Amino acid sequence: MDVFDITGGNRLRGKVQIGGSKNAALPIMAASLLLEGETILHNVPDLQDVRLMADLLGRLGVNVKRIEPNILRLRVEDESNCHAEYELVSQMRASVCVMGPLLGKRRTARVSMPGGCAIGVRPIDLHIHGCQALGADYDLVNGDVLLKAKKLVGGDIFLGGPFGSSVTATENILMAAVLSEGTTTIECAACEPEVADLANFLIACGARISGHGTPRITVEGVESLHGVEYHVIPDRIEAGTFMVAAALTNGELDLLGARIDHLVAVTDALKRIGVHVRRTSDGINVAAARRIEPLEITTQPYPGFPTDLQAQIMVLLALADGNSILTEKIYPDRFLHVMELNRMGAQIRKEGPTVIIEGVKRLVGAPVMASDLRASAALVLGGLIAKGTTKVQRVYHIDRGYEKIEEKLQAVGADIRRSKGA
Repeated sequence: MDVFDITGGNRLRGKVQIGGSKNAALPIMAASLLLEGETILHNVPDLQDVRLMADLLGRLGVNVKRIEPNILRLRVEDESNCHAEYELVSQMRASVCVMGPLLGKRRTARVSMPGGCAIGVRPIDLHIHGCQALGADYDLVNGDVLLKAKKLVGGDIFLGGPFGSSVTATENILMAAVLSEGTTTIECAACEPEVADLANFLIACGARISGHGTPRITVEGVESLHGVEYHVIPDRIEAGTFMVAAALTNGELDLLGARIDHLVAVTDALKRIGVHVRRTSDGINVAAARRIEPLEITTQPYPGFPTDLQAQIMVLLALADGNSILTEKIYPDRFLHVMELNRMGAQIRKEGPTVIIEGVKRLVGAPVMASDLRASAALVLGGLIAKGTTKVQRVYHIDRGYEKIEEKLQAVGADIRRSKGA
């Protein structure tokens, strides 16, 4: 099992190419189930989650081939299988996003219940509710969600949940609705750029969608969709992670391809902390401040501060000159990284869905254990600034969402090495 050995203290300077968005690429790949003909996707990161989705789609009859490092070719060759089995769904929760396109195109979707994960309980009741609203019958069979419909008919669907809108539920209902009869209105739809990117992809394929990027999406059903050539948006979470890395290390980075319009809340938070952030002709420039100001911040659905950058910003606030408060409104249990950061000398106290962060002068290197994708990124960031050496174990978590992160960090001055663990 691979580990990262990081010796902290180096300033990061230079240029980093931001890769394609994993969270946009996965549902777009799933949407290939809806299409006739060949699809070419550009800017698809070579990540473990993408490989798992390709494997799942292969079992569902889609020929998926990586023809260049970041280009995929997809074509449906067999529509007989509608079962996304536990073996793969249990490895990647995003596998559930095949539910919508399977139901939409094949009128049957059998998808293993994904279960919980390290960041907390993430039920799929909204997905099922939305599919039923389109006319699907629902049953639970041996731990699988089974949805069937002779036909799907559009209607008004409300997707508000206890923690706000659901990104994957919005994506699933959007994909189920594009081949339905009539008009579907999705209220309390997720507004994330990844949802808008999926909608733009489907529009390029012949779908009739409006309102994407707002809380109300309207879909007018069409009879068929065709393959297309499409470029996936850049990964705003990877960009945000490197923005924090520049600020932490007293460095300066040019993030090529990053879109500042997808990172308004993050940019605002960093500026209030004292970090210098500006738009450039080819991305975003981030330069550290001499003093890190404390901050009170709450994660929220887009366009609010993203939960997927909560752990990373926590590392920066751990070194602030004062006390900060961070509240997690999306996944209240997403704090497994707190204990590991405290092992590195941070002073963080959890109280329910909130942590109180008392700024310290420095972190110190230690062996730490990654618990999930974004927590592992936070531990790497902590290692970049810690005195001495930090050994981050279970880096397979970070490989799910960051393509060759150690090579990108090395190229801008970090002392980080990948090796085989015990």
